[in-house]
Formats: sequence, C-alpha cells, structure tokens
Amino acid sequence: MKDLGRRGLLTTVASVLFAPRTGRAQDNSLIITTYGGSWETFWREQIVPRFVARTGASVSLDVGFGRTFSSALRAAGPGGTDYSVLMMNDIFVEPLCTGGHFEKLDMDLLPHACNLYDVAYAEHGMALTAMISPIGIGYRTDLVKTPPSCWRDLWTNPEFRGRIGLYNVQNSVGKAFVCLAGRLFGKGPEDMDGAFSALARLGPVLQTDFNMSTMMGTGEIVVAPFDFGEIARLRRQGLPVACVMPQEGMLMWDQTFTICAQARSRTLAYRYLDFIFEPEIQLMLAETFFVSPVSRAVKIPPSLAKDVPVTGDHMGSIISTDWHWANENAATLDARWSHVFG
Repeated sequence: MKDLGRRGLLTTVASVLFAPRTGRAQDNSLIITTYGGSWETFWREQIVPRFVARTGASVSLDVGFGRTFSSALRAAGPGGTDYSVLMMNDIFVEPLCTGGHFEKLDMDLLPHACNLYDVAYAEHGMALTAMISPIGIGYRTDLVKTPPSCWRDLWTNPEFRGRIGLYNVQNSVGKAFVCLAGRLFGKGPEDMDGAFSALARLGPVLQTDFNMSTMMGTGEIVVAPFDFGEIARLRRQGLPVACVMPQEGMLMWDQTFTICAQARSRTLAYRYLDFIFEPEIQLMLAETFFVSPVSRAVKIPPSLAKDVPVTGDHMGSIISTDWHWANENAATLDARWSHVFG
C-alpha cells in the first residue's frame, strides 16, 4: 500500500468521527476523499472545480489516507458515515466489503465503466479501481551490466546479490511480492512455505515500507520492484534509471473507489465516480501522476508514452492480489517476513 498523504489525519478524524450528526444533506452536497500533497493540490485545483462546474454541486474535500478513512468508517458503522464515495487502496477496501459499509455498484449508473480494463473491477462488484501504478523491475542503468527481463532474474543474476531493494510486508506491494514468489517457486500465490523459502534464497536485501527512491538514488540498491511513475520522476530528475515489464507479469498499487451504503448523496456520488472514469479525466491523471489509465478509451500521446508505458494490451499483464487472503494472513506474513529478513 502506498500511503500518499498523512497530514489529513486530524481533518479526517475531526470531520467524520466527531462531527455532530445533523441529518442527511441534500443531493447537491458531496464529501469526497483524497490524499495529501500533490494529490490534494490536484483535486482542489482540477478535479473539484471541473465537477462543480458540471453539476453545480457543493463538494467538500477530506484529506487523509487509507488507514484513517477505513477507521472512520468502522467507527461510524454501516450507513453512518457522512461520506458518499471513497478513494483508497483495495487492501483497505476489502475488509469493509463484508461489513455492510459499501453498496454493490449499479453499473447502469456508470456509463463510462463500459470501457474499463478487466483489472479495474474489484471486490465482486463493490469497487472499481480508477488509477493503477504498475510495479515492474526498476534498475540503475549505469550500475547494472545485464538488465533484468523477469522477476526470476532477482534470484539468478549474481550482480544483484546484496543490492536488491524490497518493500516489506507493511506495504501492500510487499504482500503482493510474497504471493508472486509463491507463484514462481511454490504451488501458487498462497503457498507461504514455497514463497518464503524462495525469498530466503535472495540473500541480504535492503527493505523499506514506503520510499524506495532514496536507496536507488544513492546506489545502495541497483534493482527493486518499482512503480513506473516513480521511475519516470527519477529519470526526469536526471537519475539513470529504467523500468521493465517482467515476463511473468507486473504488480500494482491501486486507487480504488466505492459508494458507501445508504450514501447521503447517492446520485451525485455515482455522477462523481463516472466523472473520474471519463477519458479526459483519466488522461489528466496520467499526465499528472504517471498512473496508467483504466479506460480503454484513453490514448496515451507519444509525448507521454515513455513515462506511462503500461497501457492497452499491457494492462492484461498486471497481476491482481487476493487481498482477503493477504489481510486474513497479515500477522503470519509479518512474522515469517521478519524471520527471513529480520
């Protein structure tokens, strides 16, 4: 999980957990969520004004991150939140789906969803992913003689030994990487014995729960699972880096949307979610954050193709993770990861 904004914690808790309930707002009022930093700036300057101009709605923006939003929903109870639509990572969405917090999406109210890639459909119809940050193999082009082409190269290329970076299992990509190791070297994504036996054979690695770029920049690591968008930003800063699409498939970070049960502004919430899937908005998100559009209707222009290479048929190479299994086994994954890597 990529926690993209933390400074909204107090705002989120204050506005959702402790605000007095004064009854449901009218249909022209909507509370939406986003992350901090550049995400908040983009939502305030681009997304919200465009949606307001389109609908005449009164839109309030709540800034936080997945853990705070999910905690607020649990505290409010099903149907008790003032949110109508939420954006957070699927790893946080999944545990809330069985608790009555979200409604099953009415696809008839989302006309632009007809263009979505299969990877955008999540949680048995209760969620849709609107932005994907594909994870390939990033590497230093000046420090690697034989570029990687597949995940197995992390195990077999001797020049990577002791110079590999990994996201730990506090990050969703760390959990997804364990499942990937189970696919590659075990009986499947849930084979923890096969996965951790393989991970132990990697030897010493440098770990992070969030920021891989610093270690790549200093040369402490030369190869790691990496977000294509972050590689694009590092390359634009002058760092000699590249990212490849592994033969076995890519992992991902996701930004996934849900409609809350008994949403205070249900019709407007659906209009907002469909708005996010419009090709113009999807392209704006790609241009700003280097995320891969989830709509087949979006054509990446040549000027952006190097920074957003994962689109079209490549979207079918993204491997989804079973977040129910990962969440149910989080404690075991953490313990076994610590045993292997310390």
